[in-house]
Amino acid sequence: MTTADGGPLRSGQVAAAAGVNQQTLRYYERRGLLRAPERTPGGHRLYPAEAVTLLRVIKTAQRLGFTLEEVAELLEAGHGHRHRRRRPDAGLRESAQVKLAEVEAKIADLQVIAGTLRQALEAGCDDLVACAAEEGCPLPFADLAGQ
Repeated sequence: MTTADGGPLRSGQVAAAAGVNQQTLRYYERRGLLRAPERTPGGHRLYPAEAVTLLRVIKTAQRLGFTLEEVAELLEAGHGHRHRRRRPDAGLRESAQVKLAEVEAKIADLQVIAGTLRQALEAGCDDLVACAAEEGCPLPFADLAGQ
């Protein structure tokens, strides 16, 4: 995507095309996810068309659960950069496997929480303090005592 004359895009155009706001562009620049754009003599930011694709990649990775630091590592791995990375071989496949394991663990935890909440509803728990005092309370108050 470029302007009608084939030139670079202003920040508002890039933001609109990528579905983000202009503050997000500047934030990603500060975080090093997006290169600082060229500027017009009047100070307007001018981005290459590839910035739209890059922004879409960043937002998709975030929706998949990757933190911005992890996104930066993925982008560096994808471009063969090797500075500041803990694991120079960590590409998308390895990172996706690690993220999938994290997500599956969260799902398992959430399923336990949902089950406990269902039990509390079925038991008629209406007051946390009163429920904690009852022997048959399904809420895990006793589990917290050892922590």
